[in-house]
Amino acid sequence: MSKPIVFLHGWGQSRQIWYRQMETFPDAIFLDLPGHGSNHEEETNISDWIESVAAQLPDQPSVMVGWSLGGMIAMQLALQCPEKIAALVLISTTPSFCRQKNWAFGCSHEWFEAFESGIKNNASKTISRFFALMLHGDAMDRSEYNQIAKNAIDASMQPSTTTLRTGLDYLATTDLRKTVRDIQQPTLILHGDNDAIIPASAGQSLAESIPHAIYHLFKQCGHAPFLTQHTTFNATVETWCLKI
Repeated sequence: MSKPIVFLHGWGQSRQIWYRQMETFPDAIFLDLPGHGSNHEEETNISDWIESVAAQLPDQPSVMVGWSLGGMIAMQLALQCPEKIAALVLISTTPSFCRQKNWAFGCSHEWFEAFESGIKNNASKTISRFFALMLHGDAMDRSEYNQIAKNAIDASMQPSTTTLRTGLDYLATTDLRKTVRDIQQPTLILHGDNDAIIPASAGQSLAESIPHAIYHLFKQCGHAPFLTQHTTFNATVETWCLKI
């Protein structure tokens, strides 16, 4: 693959979430957002998160692979510094995370408020609950779930409550529905049909809004197809990157 590939994780996770991609894409860059994993720069302004990611991108235009919140940041980078982003792969991503007027594809305010409350009262338990929700809708047994959780979570470097709060604020306030129409880069949109966090209809709507987007739906799959259907996911991304 001639273009560099950069992976960006989602809310409350770290680069470790991509452990099933690291062998297939050995030359890729796997970033930690500020305050996550090995990145100890605990920025409380989301614009600083975006600047931090932009500063770590290669000089050569990259394929940006963003998952969930990471996909939202990837879309903003594609608009703000298009010279650095050659293409986008958006996984379980939405232009607007929360449900609102004229947007029925987001999470409910009750669901979101429950996570906000959980972060205040018991952040570690809330992160565990969120991880379980990520894999809800996938066909797997308990032993497989435990194995994925063991390998995908960086238990030694959990984000602080402040960092988690910054991410939730970003999800609650960001609305890219109008601006995504200006994304000109080739875009691959991947979603699970049983996603319990961001419904597949959000991904379909996003694909219809971005001019040069194609959409792929994973069957019997939740919020993290790169974990639960990694063989198909890796092959899909690898094949598409060779074509652009």
